[in-house]
Amino acid sequence: MTTTAIARSISDLESIGGLNGTDIANVTDVSKATVSRWRNGTKRPQPTSERVLSDLIYVVRRLEDYYSNDEIRLWLYARHPQLEGQRAIDLIHDGEVVEIFRVLDRLDTDGYL
Repeated sequence: MTTTAIARSISDLESIGGLNGTDIANVTDVSKATVSRWRNGTKRPQPTSERVLSDLIYVVRRLEDYYSNDEIRLWLYARHPQLEGQRAIDLIHDGEVVEIFRVLDRLDTDGYL
């Protein structure tokens, strides 16, 4: 079986972002078994889940330049003053990623995070 882009993304979320199947299932509002089927290539995500996965992998890959996988997971789940006390993982879940991108841009310019 060939590895799909979704399967590779899930693998990256686990290895780079320190996330597990339950984390991915929670942020995409699906079961852990569904994430397993995505990983195995037997099922494709619905468009809404695919958007959430895309945003999540984008954020994780941006954070990879600055943090270890455990730190990335913590960053995603921590409440951030620059996000008005919200958690990045919740904003990604809700499709409200613009402010996260602004925070990442400030990090790229050596701003405090």
